[in-house]
Amino acid sequence: MPGITLVLIGAIFLLDNYNIINFHWGNVIYLWPIFLIIGGVNLLLANQPAPWATALKAGVLILGLGILVFAPNHRYFWNNHNGNWNFSDRNYDNDDDDDDNSSSNGVVKVEGSSKFNEPFTAGTAVARLNINGGGVVYNIKDTTGQLFEAETREFTNRYEYNKTMDGAIPVIEFKMKNKNNGHFEWDSDKANTADIKLNTTPEWEIYLKTGASKTDFDLSPYKVKTLEINGGAASYDIKMGMPLASTTVEVSTGVSEVNIRIPEGAACQITRNSGLSSSDFNGFEKKDDNRFETAGFATAKNKMYIHLKGGVSDFNVDRY
Repeated sequence: MPGITLVLIGAIFLLDNYNIINFHWGNVIYLWPIFLIIGGVNLLLANQPAPWATALKAGVLILGLGILVFAPNHRYFWNNHNGNWNFSDRNYDNDDDDDDNSSSNGVVKVEGSSKFNEPFTAGTAVARLNINGGGVVYNIKDTTGQLFEAETREFTNRYEYNKTMDGAIPVIEFKMKNKNNGHFEWDSDKANTADIKLNTTPEWEIYLKTGASKTDFDLSPYKVKTLEINGGAASYDIKMGMPLASTTVEVSTGVSEVNIRIPEGAACQITRNSGLSSSDFNGFEKKDDNRFETAGFATAKNKMYIHLKGGVSDFNVDRY
């Protein structure tokens, strides 16, 4: 039982660090009687060697930790209004305004929309886009004459936008305001969404870091130099265009579904380090256990390199 306990607690820490789950630490205090139940069952069955007793103890432990992980959020915080410890989140005000109004579950209540844009500067040859934040549906399905445009719909958190320069390269930072962005709402009518448009002139370096999210990117009109995806429990649908002299796609996920489409005439190499993940690479020749290539890849002038790394994910690469 101590071994099972350590494994489960370690798994919770790891999944929370990778934003695959959003563990609410206040639940440990609010739901502390669970530990009494787990301890009581173990004491009652301490001298029972039968297999059913071991199974029952393990089942109670797993069920108890499962309740802690998936129960609604109960926060433990310092109430600045009266200086007392407050064990309830019903009056928790954390929506960054000047009133005492907030949503009942402690998340930022915005329920609005925002627009962001960055003008295009003539002569911009390379641009970089950093997207960070989970609990969001991200879409790129259209182009713009601006360098960058985004229109968002916000239900539980706000987006932040910032533009800096790395030498001659404009760097666009587009992210959710907080690290913990709440659960992902698969109901599209209630989900945070971000509809993004990019300029087709520069070569793009795109870095996407998400937790639980859904991504639908049509990058076929763009010159993509680098696409790097780091995700947790997410769904990614990516359509690439023809590669530059060297186009790199790096995908590192936890428990995700990743679908990548490339043009029929694109020279492409896939390498994978995917643990327990499944993969399907239609139209590729298997070179060794972890390397696949399209016909004529070695002699092609422009090449696309796709590197896939995942825990328990489903990787699919198709040609269109």
